Amino acid sequence: MKKFKGRRIMEDFESAGGKFARLVEIMDVLRSEEGCPWDREQDEKTIANFFIEEVFEAVEALYSEDYPALAEELGDVMMEVVFLARIAKEKGTFTMTDILEGINNKMIRRHPHVFGTGHQENADEVRESWIKQKRKEKERTSAMDGVTKSSPALFTSFQIGMRASSFGFDWKEYPDVLQKVKEEIAELEKAVQTKKKREISDEIGDVLFSLANLSRFLGVNPEIALRESNEKFMQRFRYIETALEKEGKELGQASLEEMDKIWEEAKKTHKG
Repeated sequence: MKKFKGRRIMEDFESAGGKFARLVEIMDVLRSEEGCPWDREQDEKTIANFFIEEVFEAVEALYSEDYPALAEELGDVMMEVVFLARIAKEKGTFTMTDILEGINNKMIRRHPHVFGTGHQENADEVRESWIKQKRKEKERTSAMDGVTKSSPALFTSFQIGMRASSFGFDWKEYPDVLQKVKEEIAELEKAVQTKKKREISDEIGDVLFSLANLSRFLGVNPEIALRESNEKFMQRFRYIETALEKEGKELGQASLEEMDKIWEEAKKTHKG
């Protein structure tokens, strides 16, 4: 292993390690016979749901640049990891020590250009080396093996595109990707004319997949972009509700033209 000059860049290492050990201890108490009834009755599947929720809340705080909230949400994510590790320990499958030893070894093994004798000039070479090493370790026969099926479908499309691109199966220029999106939309229009639900569904899927590839090509995560658009829409729709309330109206009492007019006002108020 390479030797590094100067002090190790580990902020409050002993303090952080101690606090992490305390979190593990707290979870041990909560799962004990003298602990919390709710915590004791949880299993991997129930905690998995909370784990996913906490990850999304952390991502939302990150993109909102709300760093106090991000720190809190990352703590919640860590707590769910500790929770799952405790359940695994009870079943005798693995422990928190196994998790930490595994990730430490993996990070060193996957970075031979830092901790070993390997050498990469840029980020692209590092990523290519990482992919090859991972494929070798996992003994995968296909570049598509290991694509997460439980993640949101749009993000999975993003991952698939990244896998294919890493092996050179990709467009060379942005206009080519955009043209593919247009082709898929044209095929969707034809499918709509047939009025066959199966064909329409297939083509909508192809449009979304091509948009995920366009996003990837432009350096944008489509899952996050869509989440931001969802939030933007809800903000503007709430603006419509508030405006109608001031006029003594409720949703359903206003015409589409009235709501469209307020929507345009909302776009000026909530830009983005």
